[in-house]
This record gives sequence, C-alpha cells and structure tokens, in this order.
Amino acid sequence: MKICCIGAGYVGGPTMAMIAQKCPEITVSVVDLNEERIQAWNSDELPIYEPGLLEIVQEARGRNLFFSTEIDDNLRDSEVIFISVNTPTKDYGAGAGQAADLRYVDACARRIAEVGGGDKIVVEKSTVPVRTAQMVKEILGESPNGHSYQVISNPEFLAEGTAMEDLAAPDRVLIGGDTDEEGRRAVDTVAGIYAHWVEQESIITTNLWSSELSKLTANAFLAQRISSINAISALCEATEADVDEVANAIGTDSRIGPKFLKSSVGFGGSCFQKDILNLSYLCSHFGLPEVASYWEQVVRMNDYQKERFVGRMLDAMFNTVSGKKIAILGYAFKKDTNDVRESPAIAVCQRLLEEKASLRIYDPKVKADSILSSLNLKEGSEEAGRVAFCGSAQEACEGTHAIALLTEWDEFKQIDFAKVFEQMTKPAYLFDGRNLLDLAKLKEIGFRTFAIGKR
Repeated sequence: MKICCIGAGYVGGPTMAMIAQKCPEITVSVVDLNEERIQAWNSDELPIYEPGLLEIVQEARGRNLFFSTEIDDNLRDSEVIFISVNTPTKDYGAGAGQAADLRYVDACARRIAEVGGGDKIVVEKSTVPVRTAQMVKEILGESPNGHSYQVISNPEFLAEGTAMEDLAAPDRVLIGGDTDEEGRRAVDTVAGIYAHWVEQESIITTNLWSSELSKLTANAFLAQRISSINAISALCEATEADVDEVANAIGTDSRIGPKFLKSSVGFGGSCFQKDILNLSYLCSHFGLPEVASYWEQVVRMNDYQKERFVGRMLDAMFNTVSGKKIAILGYAFKKDTNDVRESPAIAVCQRLLEEKASLRIYDPKVKADSILSSLNLKEGSEEAGRVAFCGSAQEACEGTHAIALLTEWDEFKQIDFAKVFEQMTKPAYLFDGRNLLDLAKLKEIGFRTFAIGKR
C-alpha cells in the first residue's frame, strides 16, 4: 500500500512518521508546498518539537517514509490520501472570527480530482466542521476522470508535548465513513492501517457526521473543564481558598476525575479556541443560539483569565509597569512543544507592552522570530526595542522587577531563585501563571509571590 499525506504540519508529520514506523511494508509520503518545511523534515532539525519524534523519523525516513514537494506524482500513486492541512478560523467574509476556513481542504480535494491515478480513499485528518465531508465528496464526485472516491473521517486526538505517546498508545482511533458496502470497505481499509499496533477495541467506527462532530466536541469538553476551574480560581483568590486543593478534592470524585483541572493563566494551542468558536458558529447556523452562547462563554472565560493575570500584576506593582523590566519565563502554550499558537503568553506580553513594560523573554524551544511574529512586532519598532531574548532563565531574570512564569517547563523548577533574587530590583515580584513553584520557599527568600487561585 502507498499512502500520501497532504500537509507536513503538527498533525501530518508525526502521524505519518508513526504509521511508517509501525507499518514498514507501507510506503508513506508527506507532501507540502512549503519547501523550507520539507527541507527541515529531511534534516535533523525538524520544524516541530515533540519528545521522541526525531528518533522515529530517523528510523523510518528513507526506508518507507518520505517528505517531498512533489505533490501530484505522490497523489497519483497513492491508494489512501490523508488531508492534514490547516483549518484556521476565518478572518474574512461570512463567519469571520468563528467559522473554520476550509479553503485549503477545498484546494486539496480539487487537486486530488485533477491528478487522477485511480480510485482513492480520501481521509479527513484535519479538524473540520461537521458535514465538511459532503463538500469533499461533491468536489471529487464531479471530477470527469472516471475514478471513484470514498471519503473517510479520521480526526486526530493528539496532545502537543505527548503526541508520540498518544500515537503509540491512543485512547481510541475514530474512523467514520458511509454505511453502504463501499463505505464500510473503506473504513476497514483505514482501520487495517492502525490495527498494526492498536488494539481492535480501541478502534471506533461511526458514520461520517458523528466522527466529524466528535472531534469538535472532545476539544470543547476539555477546554470547558479548564475554563471551569479557572473560573473557580478567581473565587479562590477572593475567599482565601486554594484552587489546587479544591481541584484535588473534586477530582477524587469518580464522576469528575482529576484530568484537565489544573488552573492556569489560560489554555492555548491550535485547537481549543478555534474548535469551540467553530462549534458555536455551527450551532448558530443551525438555529441554536442558546447552545452557541453556552460554548462561547468557555472562550470568554479564557480571555478573562489572561486579562485577570495582567490586572493582578498591575495591582501588585503599584498600578504601573512603565519602564520596568519583566522576565517572561516560557512562551510556548505548554511544555514540551515549540508551538505558540494561541499561547496565553501572547496576550500577557501584548498587554504588558501596552503598559510600557520592557520584557526579557526565555523559552527553551521557541525561537525569537516566532515570538516577534506572534506579537505582531516589526524589527526596529519602538515596542520591539523593549523586547529582549535571553539564552537562559537566569539571564532573563537579571535586573528585572518581576518574573512572570507562563509555561510549565520542568527546568523552571530547578532555578536557583535565591541567586535570582539577589540580582533583581527590589521589591522583587514573582507571578506564577502555572502554579508550578513552591510559593512558601520563594516568600522565605524575599519574593512577593502571586499564583493562580491562591492568596
């Protein structure tokens, strides 16, 4: 079997690398228009960071895993084609700010129809709105090439930072397709790929629309839990309760469970906000405004949490950070990834720059140009002049008035804060946006400390 994946991003690259490693008899090609990205996949400096990814790519690359910009030949020769392109939130036209932008999925379907090459199974791997498969079906069905196509939904459920673990031992693999005989055969073909290493009971099959909607719903439920505990964190700060103790107490209830109850400065990443806004838009489109409003509130609470974090910094520092230096420890939206999409650090840093603070930023995996781009800063601008990039946490903290810890990198727990305190301007503040550090010890050193959901 030959498989082709369109899109060499956070989903396509790791997923295809795992398939290639687990299925050495299958030839897997990952294609992308971005030549720089493909060159990176063919090097040992991969375009994304995930623990364990490089080793798996090195094992399979050149054997049965290939990265290429030669799109048409690979599409023509493959029996199964995965679509793993970006589906960002629209920033134009109808549905701007909420609806998913499906132009890249549309373009992929048209390209597949144009190149022909025989009957194909086309797999939606990108996160898409429910009923997107109908669009893909109609585009492929109108092709005059005489070939037949089966469209399958196979959404990803990866958590960045643990993507390779999630792929190697998934909670479930979800595969949706048509319920007629040809549709069932296509579902079985895709299921057979995963059956090389995934137990049969973990492979769930549904109809197309249930599969598409399940992905949006899963992300919405996870984000809802984070916003719920973050809402309680505000009440904890007002009442002197401890949000970690509350989360532990309710998490021991088997009906609730402990996962995704870690309060923080807010959730980020490429999926949660995008998928919730998309879900809300779909609800409005189908005449369900109350349901749409319910899910919109999850995003509003996340925005409120980030603004509340900055407000607390301002309140503690005499309502002004103008001219003050603030160390930003961590910029990725979570540890063990270099992804900054929708990272809460973006909103926090933008607000601090608006308040005329100077920032000293350190993240072990995120590059300076990625940070500048996310902040919409142009080199040479006045605001960019107030941003410095540092090679270590120690360097970032030197001479600062305050520290804002925004990503839960493990190395931050090993910082010599006594030494850091000596080099800071007094009074020295530490704002822990991830509840990572021991505040009692930091207070003993002399820091004025603040955390989420704690007094």
